[in-house]
Amino acid sequence: MAKCEICDKTQQTGHRISINRSQVSRRANKTWKSNVKKIKIVEANGNVKSIHICTRCLRTGTHKGTITRAI
Repeated sequence: MAKCEICDKTQQTGHRISINRSQVSRRANKTWKSNVKKIKIVEANGNVKSIHICTRCLRTGTHKGTITRAI
């Protein structure tokens, strides 16, 4: 699974609790995967670099460089 290179966001694990039953023992393991994209950016010195970045960092613009295209 890819990890965001800016904020180090990865998948999270936890329990899915049953809605139909109120007992505490009704739990199942669940993983939530982060929304990570692979993009190419142009750095300040002109090098093209391919990085994994989550959509939150992509939207807020916390990456350093100009986006050439999303892969």
